[in-house]
Amino acid sequence: MYLRWGLVLFVFRAAVALAEDMAPPSPDQAWLPPGLHHYEEELARTNLYDADQTGGDSAKTYDLPALIDMAERSHPETRVAWERAREAARAVGLSESAYYPYLAASASAGYQHQLAALTTVFPADAAAEQAGLDLQWLLFDFGERKATVGAAREQSMVANVGFNATHQQIVFAVTKSFYDFNTAREKVKVAGSALQAAQTVNQAAQARFDNGLATKPDVLQAEQQTAQAVFDLESARGGFDDAQVTLVQSLGIVPTEKLQVAEVPEKRFKEDPDDSLDDLVERALSQRPDMVAKLATLRARQAEVRKARAAYYPKISLAATVGESKLDINAYDSPYTGNSKPDYGVGLSIDLPIFDGFLRANKLRIAESELRAAESGLTDSRNTAVAEVWRAYTDLKTALRKQKAADTLLAAAQSAFDASLEEYRHGLGTYVDVANAQRYLTAARSTVVDTRSDVFVNLTSLALSVGELARPSPSIPNPEK
Repeated sequence: MYLRWGLVLFVFRAAVALAEDMAPPSPDQAWLPPGLHHYEEELARTNLYDADQTGGDSAKTYDLPALIDMAERSHPETRVAWERAREAARAVGLSESAYYPYLAASASAGYQHQLAALTTVFPADAAAEQAGLDLQWLLFDFGERKATVGAAREQSMVANVGFNATHQQIVFAVTKSFYDFNTAREKVKVAGSALQAAQTVNQAAQARFDNGLATKPDVLQAEQQTAQAVFDLESARGGFDDAQVTLVQSLGIVPTEKLQVAEVPEKRFKEDPDDSLDDLVERALSQRPDMVAKLATLRARQAEVRKARAAYYPKISLAATVGESKLDINAYDSPYTGNSKPDYGVGLSIDLPIFDGFLRANKLRIAESELRAAESGLTDSRNTAVAEVWRAYTDLKTALRKQKAADTLLAAAQSAFDASLEEYRHGLGTYVDVANAQRYLTAARSTVVDTRSDVFVNLTSLALSVGELARPSPSIPNPEK
């Protein structure tokens, strides 16, 4: 007895010790989990670059629509959202199965030997066989199945608009990365122009020094300015490389791929958007995927409340069975005797729980609480949508005004630099004046690039906030049907 309990205790302690070995022994340093090398070896054997991802053509120049098309076809997140939508659709079919009868086939066979005591004790054997079909069909449940199907349909809508929202987010990410990439490319050009201007000023300072019109500190400051321009150019090139990786990554393909990307076409915008803020807010509240999802969630919670209330009512079911049974018996080692007969039956049953330990009451309270939370969630999403549209609208108007001011600033900075450089070459200006003018010109060029990119990005942000970015077109009905 003691040996048995000792063995049980030993096995229990061994299992606990084995479970503890699956966790880090201390919190102060990293550790090597058991079996980690198996995972690393499998990853090393797996060629992740062979994943089903549509790559680009290095000989082709991609504009923004082409990049968006590639991302929607290639990005893993669209496939994840697609599978979730399909799962939700299958869940609807799963809930609808409750409307159909349940039919099951059953068969059994057995043998029994026993001693039967009458006037004497004699052995008896029995062999039984049975086969049949059983049918169960819930006929009426006061709306519980309807509520279950309704909740599943609303969850399917949540998954479907989530799929659309995923596409919108990917389109926005690609669009923003596209404009950021072009901004970085333009910054390289600006840095190159700044280097050329610094070299021009440096040459002018050296010429003045050679003619005795400038001091050695002027030449040294010009060389310092040129070195700084070289540094800024390398920094701009590094930012361009990072922007290229970000753009390719937003497409959902291997980030090491090199693509030729088209430049942003020259385009002027009106200072004020065509649509009013009220119109944009109204459209956003009726078509944004997150608003549709919140509404569908609210309707699903309403269905869950109806389902919980229906549990208080009886359920009426139809039960039917049909089959055949065979029984053979022998006694005193005589031959088996028996017969087989058909079995069948049909009936109605009513199921009404009287007391369930407050299970139904608690389920109803939970469903009502989730409904109130869904109502508050819809209100919060409404406020968030209005705030995002308002912010995107004002940011766009600001960007449009800044673009106009940046153009004026660039023209003034270019004129100031040209005049300062000309005066410096003729000995009428100082190096400080031409150096400051050069810095202002470089800053103005960068400002023009940034404000132009801000306009495009804010236009995209406004479309996303309204729910019109990559919005699916309504299907056109066929007049022949």
